[in-house]
Amino acid sequence: MRFGGVVALGGVSFDVGYGQICGLIGPNGSGKTTLFNCISGFYRYTDGDILFEGQSLKNLGRHRMAGLGLGRTFQNVALFRNMSVRDNVLVGAHHLGRSGFISNAMRLPAVRQEEVQASGRLHDLFDLLDLNDLAERRAGSLPFGTQKRVELARALIGGPKLLMLDEPAGGLNHSEVDDLAQLLQRIRAHFDLSILLVEHHMNLVMRVSHKVVALEFGLKIADGTPEEVRNEPEVIRAYLGETKDMQHAGAA
Repeated sequence: MRFGGVVALGGVSFDVGYGQICGLIGPNGSGKTTLFNCISGFYRYTDGDILFEGQSLKNLGRHRMAGLGLGRTFQNVALFRNMSVRDNVLVGAHHLGRSGFISNAMRLPAVRQEEVQASGRLHDLFDLLDLNDLAERRAGSLPFGTQKRVELARALIGGPKLLMLDEPAGGLNHSEVDDLAQLLQRIRAHFDLSILLVEHHMNLVMRVSHKVVALEFGLKIADGTPEEVRNEPEVIRAYLGETKDMQHAGAA
């Protein structure tokens, strides 16, 4: 991926397996969010290809990604602040509907059936993410950590096969990060999906990931198990500076 003469990503290649949590780490400016934006269709990558279940994403519009099974959250929470929690989450189920504008305007039976199905998924998510008591609250009035759970519910209600999380631990305290680690593992098992996790919180990445990929200046410098990446000299140099810091982060 090039921006003018700057190569933001160069020859980055790795796999995310079925049912796997893959952590994506690297210093600021290493290309993590750029890669997310290429996968989800926000950027048109200039060379190479990204395959999802064998299908190229290169010429697909971003509106097609949810239908393929790609869901994502954002580093900065992107909710409709004046809408209720319930309505924010239901936006994520929009691509599942098959009825057209006229059917919706006339409230035909097919539309009502789609709404019943979406409501069933909504209740399941609210139970899992502890949002039941907040369903009618205005999203913008909630604490930041709770807003992140709402955005996570919106990404999940569409039934993604790959859930892409952009710094979900950002702005959370230590206790909330611990809760998030447990939640991510429950989500992976409950929905039988894969997770691609961009995160600066090394403790979280090392605890939940089956594999970790490290980037620096748009290049891949490590790809392996958390233990392998934790002890990779290039990662220690680029990201944490000292071997003892990396070992401490993994043991925390």
